[in-house]
Order: sequence, then C-alpha cells, then structure tokens
Amino acid sequence: MKLNVLIVDDDNLICMSLKKVLVKMGYEVETCMEGEKVLETVADFQPDVILLDIYLTSHNGLDILKLLQKEFYQIPVVMITGYSDVKIAVSAMKAGAFDFLLKPIDLEQLQIVLEKCTEHLKLKSEVEKLHSLIKEDEISREFFGRSKSIVRVINSVERLAQSGDTTILLEGESGTGKEVFAKFIHQQSPRKNNAFISINCAAIPKELAESELFGHEKGAFTGAAQKTKLGKFELADGGTILLDEIGELSLDLQVKLLRVLQERTFYRLGGEKEISVNVRVVAATNRNLEEEIRKGNFREDLYYRLNVAKVVIPPLRERKEDIAILAYSFLREFEVKFNKKIKGMDDDALTFLEDQYWKGNVRELRNTIERAVLMLDGDELKEQHFSFLSSGKSPVADDDKFILKIPSKGVGIDLVLRTLILKTLDITKGNQVKAAKILGLSRSKLRYRMEQLEIEVTKKIE
Repeated sequence: MKLNVLIVDDDNLICMSLKKVLVKMGYEVETCMEGEKVLETVADFQPDVILLDIYLTSHNGLDILKLLQKEFYQIPVVMITGYSDVKIAVSAMKAGAFDFLLKPIDLEQLQIVLEKCTEHLKLKSEVEKLHSLIKEDEISREFFGRSKSIVRVINSVERLAQSGDTTILLEGESGTGKEVFAKFIHQQSPRKNNAFISINCAAIPKELAESELFGHEKGAFTGAAQKTKLGKFELADGGTILLDEIGELSLDLQVKLLRVLQERTFYRLGGEKEISVNVRVVAATNRNLEEEIRKGNFREDLYYRLNVAKVVIPPLRERKEDIAILAYSFLREFEVKFNKKIKGMDDDALTFLEDQYWKGNVRELRNTIERAVLMLDGDELKEQHFSFLSSGKSPVADDDKFILKIPSKGVGIDLVLRTLILKTLDITKGNQVKAAKILGLSRSKLRYRMEQLEIEVTKKIE
C-alpha cells in the first residue's frame, strides 16, 4: 500500500530532507510551509498521512490539528516536536493526533510510525469494505477475517459450496459464526438465487419439532385447526436449509431426518402424500457428535449421513489477528445504531481485547462492543471502557508459563539473557518492537542488549 504523505513544516531544510528520505522509501510526498494553506493543500493532495510540526511561524500546530480533526478527521496526523515539548505532544495525542515524533527525527522510528499508519489505513479500508458488503446483504471472504486458520476454513467452504448438493457439517463453539458460514456457503453455491432457510433445533419445543421441519395437515394434532402448514424443508426447496444445533434433536426425529437425507422425501404430519424436495442440507453443532453417539444421544447412521464434509470453525481466541477488524466493524455498526461519532479505539484497548479468552467468541465480542459504544460519552474507546471484562482474561496455559531450568554446574547471566532475547525474537519473527514489548523493555534498551550480546537478527517476511 503506497501512502501519500504531506509534510507541514515552515523549515524548508526539514521539508526537503524528509521528502527526500520518504521518496526513497517509496512514498508520494508533498510539502506545505504555510499554516493558512494546510486545508487547501490537504483537499488538493488528499494525503493518507500528515506530518505536522507543532510550532509554525504564523500558526500553532495544535490549532491546525483541531481544524484537520474537524474537516479531515479520517486522516492520521503525526505531530513533530522537540524533546522539551513532550507534554504538548501528549496533549496533541489526546486531541486526536495519531502519534508523535521527536526532533531530530530518527528515520527508523519514522518508518515504524508510517508502518503503523499503513496498518491503520488497511484496517480502515477492510472495515469499510466489510460494511458495504453487509449493507448489500452479501457475505464476502473479507467478512470473516484474515488469519491463516480462518482463511483455510474459507477456502474449504468455497470449494465445498460449488457442488450444490454436498451435505456439510459445521462444527464450532457457540458464537463462532456457524450460521454466517452457512449463508456464505449458500451464496457461493449454484442454489444462491433460491431460498436459504435456517431452523434452530434447540429453540423449538420437542412436540412441535416435526411440524416445524416437515409441516402438517389441517387437524393433524390439537391446535392444527388452521390450513395446511409448510415445513422448513418445503420452504427451502431448491435452496439450502441450515439445521442449527442439530445435536439437540430427539432420537425419534433423528430417524425421520435420516430418511429425508437419504431419499429427499417425507410426509407432512397427518398427511398421506409423499413430498419430494431438492435441498442442500447444512448442519451445525457446538457439541462433539462422536461423543454424543457414545452416550447414546445421537444416531451414528445420521452422523455419517451428515458428515459428508465436515468443517471445523476455530474459536476467536485462536485467531487473534481477526479481533481488530471484527471489533472495528462492530464499532461502526453500533456507532450508526446509537447515532454517535467515534474516531475508533486506542492501541491499549485493542491489545486488551486481543488478550481476552472470548468464551462466547464473535458473538461475545459483538455484544461487548455494543455495550461499550452504548455507554461511551467521548469519541474514542479506551481500555477503561471494557473494565467489565476484567475477569475474562485467558486462563494461563502451560505454554504461557515461564520456566527456567538452571544446570547443576550453573550458567552465566549473559547466556541466559542471550537465549531469552533470541527466543523472543524468534517468536516475533525478528520484529524488535514486538520483542521489546514482550520483554518489558524499551526498544532502545533491547537494541543495547542485542549489541552488547552480539545478537544480529533479520526481520522475517512472510
């Protein structure tokens, strides 16, 4: 993603020097040295990022920041300031600045900040695309996220959807989005122009379940005094039916469902005419059906009829890369619903959300964002706005515990530090910023230790 960067500074030497460096990095660059022309230049150049000096000869950078926030609030603004102005820079951050850089500008730090801006804009772009898809009631790949695990699932269901007839079993914890995946399968299939019917097997009373699935004739049972009722299978004829929470069906109804899956025919309750349907069946469950078979709660023959193609949807805690885009998507959804104007979430809030266990998965995340947006008085979500989740931290797994084994002959502290840093850099694929955060060090201290211990690491690119 190639960014347009606008430099606003009344020092010609700084403007030209920064422009030369940024052009070499591959950015499109424009400069503006007059405060009164900033808004005009922004409108003409349409930058993705603005580098703004706090002190200009005729204007205060903070005043310009306020104007930019009002007219072009979606553009990240990075403030440039001297060491003595850090308090002012912090005030600028509170006023909406994306980040700040200290003079003299460290080029490596500049690149890091611009990379953060790039990620921010990519995420914003994905969220905007996602919302356009939601408005059109069409579900695209981007709706689910970009983690490797979810991409593998998407690739799998896309291939399975093409057959149009293959029965698919979706397994996953509650809240992972099984119904959304079922809709996606339908929309990607040759049946997309026909009906998609969903029925939650856990939500219908046992005595009405057969009627809901297969319909009934007038007078079939007490309360069936009205005209013939079509069941969900008839309504889905030519399209797709989702049997959600399939593990909740009674054994009696499982027998009747098995016949429908085998023959694609059934009788309405109280009816004498055999009805044929042409439907694709997608079943979903949060239970382990093989375990339910061992307990005698689920028929083995039905399981194998459903399990023609099984797709396991990973829980949200195993695909943390998707949390940011999902959280921003829900934020925009509820921003509109509650008629609020929200800039977004700060880094600490996103980190906090990524650290949660999310037992309720995507549904729980959506409910969390809804509550936070509803209660928000300001224009940005911060970690404090999610304090009600404080007890939802991930349980500590064995892999998360720090265990240090010291050999009987002892070990040098330099070897311990060197090993610790190398292992951390391996985890972060050479990303020193992330490694420093994990180790609780500033980046400068980490680099000092690396030089001291003669550690050279090249950042890995996937």
